[in-house]
Amino acid sequence: MFAKLESIEQKFERLEKELSNPDVFDDQTRYRRLTKTHSDLGDVVKVFREYRFLEQALRDNEEMLHDDDPEIREMAKAEIEAITPRLPELEERMKVLLLPADPLDEKNIILEIRAGTGGEEAALFAADLFRMYSRYAEIKGWKLEIMDASETGTGGFKEVIANISGDRVYSHLKYESGTHRVQRVPSTESQGRIHTSAVTVAILPEAEEVELNVPETDIRVDVFRSSGPGGQSVNTTDSAIRVTHLPSGMIVTCQDEKSQHKNKAKAMKVLLARLFQLEEDKRHKEQSDARRAQVGTGDRSGRIRTYNFPQGRVSDHRINLTLYRLDEFLAGEIAEMVQALTSHYQAEALKQQADDA
Repeated sequence: MFAKLESIEQKFERLEKELSNPDVFDDQTRYRRLTKTHSDLGDVVKVFREYRFLEQALRDNEEMLHDDDPEIREMAKAEIEAITPRLPELEERMKVLLLPADPLDEKNIILEIRAGTGGEEAALFAADLFRMYSRYAEIKGWKLEIMDASETGTGGFKEVIANISGDRVYSHLKYESGTHRVQRVPSTESQGRIHTSAVTVAILPEAEEVELNVPETDIRVDVFRSSGPGGQSVNTTDSAIRVTHLPSGMIVTCQDEKSQHKNKAKAMKVLLARLFQLEEDKRHKEQSDARRAQVGTGDRSGRIRTYNFPQGRVSDHRINLTLYRLDEFLAGEIAEMVQALTSHYQAEALKQQADDA
């Protein structure tokens, strides 16, 4: 590991030298590539240098334990006690930073939220989850754009699809996919009974057209008139778009915009993301079958989380983490859960790496 770290540090120093050359600004493509690589290596180099500094400080203080001056020996002992626990912590941090990067982490996402079992209560909770992710996106400084939505008459969503773009969106939200269960007393419940409903969330990495070869002959585009809750007409023109991927039978509709062109562009973006995810799932399954375990992804298809309103708690069943601040969580303050999930799957990946070694 340390030989690899030294090699990374040397590369980092070469990049710093290149970036200090004024001529590099003349080629902006090269400059952006160099700055990104330099930034990607920066974290691991920083931790490695701190580790090496503390390691040397530990050796120096161990030598001072043999000094004739008792005050110096006492000072050295205190320093050793402070440094010793830091070294294994930094070593674990370096191992995590050396894990192979998920190539999808840099991507923007398509967020899909659908009401499941529970009728209107599930639709209302789908709206709650959409607000939660919208507020988290706002906190992170990301941009959220609704691609399509099927609203109910009471403020819920049967389905809502949105594009979230910004810095490393997929890396933060990739573990949110799965079934989210809610337990609460509906406002229409006169007996005060707790109802259980479910909502599914899908986090799809946004795909570029160059990443997928989708022939035009595989796509059928239909135009129809938009409609809102209850079936009433939203537009007087045929601007809604239905895109069908013929080989898979996958259908995407979009009627959020008044322009056919914009609706088609949005629908194609969602379709490409879904097709890209199918390819990723196939690739992960092949890796899983070959290794008998999938590294660092977890089970995203089953029930992943419960939101219990009477107890004011949110529990993630994959990592056995319960937070008793449901109101703040639904207000977008989900960073603690996001970090806990990331740390868990990094630990799983380290374990798998050790098993494979």
